[in-house]
Amino acid sequence: MVYLLDCLEMNSPPRAIYTVTELNGSVRLLLSSHFGIIWVEGEISNLALPSSGHYYFTLKDQDAQVRCALFRGPARGLLFKPANGMRVLARAQVSLYEPRGEYQLIVDYLEEAGDGALRRAFEVLKAKLAGEGLFDADRKRPIPVPPKCLGVITSPTGAAVRDILTVLKRRFPALPVLIFPVKVQGNEAKRDIARAIALADRLQLCDVLILARGGGSLEDLWAFNEEIVARAMAACSIPIVSGVGHETDFTMADLVADLRAPTPTAAAEAVSPDGGAWLARCIRLEGRLQQQIRLKLKQQTHTLDYLRKRLQQAHPEKQMQRNAQRLDELELRLIRSVCAGVSRRMDKLQTLMAKLDSQHPAQRIQLLETQRGALSRRLKSAMARLLELRRQTLKASGEKLHAVSPLATLERGYAIASRGRDGKILRTIGDTQTGESVEIRLTDGLLIGEVLEKRKN
Repeated sequence: MVYLLDCLEMNSPPRAIYTVTELNGSVRLLLSSHFGIIWVEGEISNLALPSSGHYYFTLKDQDAQVRCALFRGPARGLLFKPANGMRVLARAQVSLYEPRGEYQLIVDYLEEAGDGALRRAFEVLKAKLAGEGLFDADRKRPIPVPPKCLGVITSPTGAAVRDILTVLKRRFPALPVLIFPVKVQGNEAKRDIARAIALADRLQLCDVLILARGGGSLEDLWAFNEEIVARAMAACSIPIVSGVGHETDFTMADLVADLRAPTPTAAAEAVSPDGGAWLARCIRLEGRLQQQIRLKLKQQTHTLDYLRKRLQQAHPEKQMQRNAQRLDELELRLIRSVCAGVSRRMDKLQTLMAKLDSQHPAQRIQLLETQRGALSRRLKSAMARLLELRRQTLKASGEKLHAVSPLATLERGYAIASRGRDGKILRTIGDTQTGESVEIRLTDGLLIGEVLEKRKN
């Protein structure tokens, strides 16, 4: 730091002059010491992820924004992958990026805010309770229909209780209903609901409970996602039907409940029979009972007649007649059995004689002779086909050889010239000299001449 003395004002204190680097460094220290560690909520934008592994982004709301940096070390511990548009809660230290003089947040922890945080908490608790077996199907109990007394745990002033009572009045007005009033929204709602479930279990006045609430946002329904409520439901010995929110809403209470209904109205319908249907069923059962009584009387009458006939059949004379008839039947069966045995043995003897005849040497020799003649004819036929194939192959090879023969070339009007002294084939005019003897071979003979002159094309 440099202090400059003003010569005109020797009595005034010296002015403190900062370099830009000193000023930014001092501001950075001032910001860090003044704010310490803070939490900031906002929406991620301008997210950048360079190869270094650090995250650089902007946190914004509807009126302002601030630059943020999340370095590689803390970023590895994140439970989710940040993305543009995601609403987050950041734990950070206020700092200043000195090279540009921009203030920024150095973030060391991020978590999803709003619905994202709630949904993550929901998934964590869901995994925990599932591991303990609170959602297992084998712990679900059947719902008695109709129940002797129905308990309803809900807000006494909400639409859910009105919908439930309306359905019960329409379907089964004789069903007794005991309402356990609770708060269904806010910080105290979870404890209210857990206490009401425990009270109903302790009183044992109801044989089925409905836990109900109307629709709302995830925050509105969060009391039904609390662990204290889930554990109270699991500990309750009375079957519980959940009817929380609308059909698309799904809470922890729905997973723990013995039966999940999509709405409070559906929950009331699930535990109450249709009064008209029950009356019609009673009429049908009465008719079936009368029919069964008449059928039973008819059957007993037939049984009495049957026993009377059996008594008559048990007379000793009847028994002797049946034994005589049985003796005759056994005699006939014995004769048929002996005849059948003799017939089977005769058939087997004929079969064996036929097999013996088929193995006679004369028949074997005749069979082999027939096979030999057939094989001889096949051999001659195969040899003829093979000779013909070789003949055709030889002919085709001769034609191919003739096609490439110099004689064939001569037949097409060409000639072959060679030197007379050594018979070397002439390919260019440089291969011979003027006055030298040459031989010209044509297709039908040989011409002998002398080179009188050489001309180039």
